[in-house]
Amino acid sequence: MKLYIAQATCSLAVQLVANELGLNPELIHYDVFDKSTTANDNFAEVNPLGYVPVLVLDDAAKTHLTETVVITSFLADQQLAAGLIPPHGTLDRVKFDQLLTMLATEIAQKHIPLMRKLQTEFGTEWTRNKLVVAYTKLDEQLADGRSYLLGEQFTVADAYVWATMWHERSGAEITHLKHLMAYIDRITARPAAAKALKDEAELVSRHAAMKLAA
Repeated sequence: MKLYIAQATCSLAVQLVANELGLNPELIHYDVFDKSTTANDNFAEVNPLGYVPVLVLDDAAKTHLTETVVITSFLADQQLAAGLIPPHGTLDRVKFDQLLTMLATEIAQKHIPLMRKLQTEFGTEWTRNKLVVAYTKLDEQLADGRSYLLGEQFTVADAYVWATMWHERSGAEITHLKHLMAYIDRITARPAAAKALKDEAELVSRHAAMKLAA
């Protein structure tokens, strides 16, 4: 498998899940600014919509999967015994997919117009407030002392929250949410998370060296 990633994006969630499952996809870095990749290919052909993550499977069709929640769920479904996701066809899975959808729409996507400064003053304030509300909901869920969103079992949802903690870049003030902050620290301390950050940093550095040498 090949996994296209970009620095400090939600592709970190896929890296984390892959590491938790003992998978080792070939990582390819996509520079969102100059559109180059460490594979020297045309990313517009990899994903015409122009964003990561993209997982290229080893099947005969070289299937390309996109969308963080889809890729992480797919990987977790291949190893259900690992407990990263509930099984299909259960109410637990429906509730889990509901959580993932909320994380995608109310957190991950809400950061983007703020980081890119695309909104009016009113729109910026509204969007930041929506982010704080969503993060507060997570903080309240963690207030009973549980380690992760669903209890003591780390899941795909935790990987997604961790990879989209962009509040400093988007200006959403959430550092007062102590349960959430401690939860993020717990995830960061996981060996799989440390490996994801290390692998990303090394690949970004190698990409920069490649461009300098070109």
